[in-house]
Amino acid sequence: MLNRILPIWLLMPLFFLFYSCQSVAQITKKDEVFLFSYFTGNGEDGLHLSYSTDGFTYFALNEGKSLLTPSAGGDKLMRDPCIIKGGDGLFHMVWTVSWKEKGIGYAYSKDLINWSEQQFIPVMAHEPDARNTWAPEVFYDVDEDLYIIYWSTTITGRYPETQSQLDNAHNHRQYYVTTKDFKTFSETKLFYEPGFNVIDGTIKKHKGKYYLFVKDETREPAKKNIRIAVSDSLTGGYSEAGPPITGEYWAEGPTVTQVDGQWIVYFDKYTEHSMGAVVSSDLENWTDVSDQVSFPEGTRHGTVFTVDRAFFDDLLLHLK
Repeated sequence: MLNRILPIWLLMPLFFLFYSCQSVAQITKKDEVFLFSYFTGNGEDGLHLSYSTDGFTYFALNEGKSLLTPSAGGDKLMRDPCIIKGGDGLFHMVWTVSWKEKGIGYAYSKDLINWSEQQFIPVMAHEPDARNTWAPEVFYDVDEDLYIIYWSTTITGRYPETQSQLDNAHNHRQYYVTTKDFKTFSETKLFYEPGFNVIDGTIKKHKGKYYLFVKDETREPAKKNIRIAVSDSLTGGYSEAGPPITGEYWAEGPTVTQVDGQWIVYFDKYTEHSMGAVVSSDLENWTDVSDQVSFPEGTRHGTVFTVDRAFFDDLLLHLK
């Protein structure tokens, strides 16, 4: 009897090893890599990408060189590049083309290397007193099968109650258009008017609610921090902005993802010429982890997104 039982007992570790290897293989197959789109300097040389496997330490791709030279708009800049993966499987990017123009840049790609012809979308051309079109972002709502593009603009004479002559008298509010195909766009409408000078919005959808992370751009007295508004609807109805989630330093350009089940917001500590981050498990209580993140030298704010390991490996292969 012992002779029959002993071989099975000896084989048990092999069974555990087999199932363990299966689990590891599944995890590896589903493993994701964080990519971060960013600009350097004034955005004149175009799109830069970095990557991370842990969400804290980022390394430059393409030896830190630009992957796409800007051609849209009169000033031909590529600041604040925002990249998302859409429902069509393509990567869609919008960016700031100029300090003063009334539109944004747009392009798409299958592989983040070869890009479509760059387009200038004149989203504020209808406003004669619009001074700029800054920090555009694009968000794809899976449930609505709809893209929203939103940005910040100063329109001279609007919202005088928050007007300051500092910061070149900019006094932003956020505006938006929607699209299904990036060929036809809805009418430009007001997106978020929080009662303060606002810029650098980014959206995350969680449990049926839309979380809008924005920069309070108030100059007198200086705020310059990141706050969160919440809505049940993508295109409106956002709450008053909550308390700051960043510290006493000046912060801008928030972008959000999840790392090991925790929310992490990266942002540009632009007066300190460095990147920072805060983390939360509930989108309410935040801990500063700026001393734990690392980005390539010269990184200016952009967008974090994820790709699967196979895509990343192929990206690395083609960048060699």
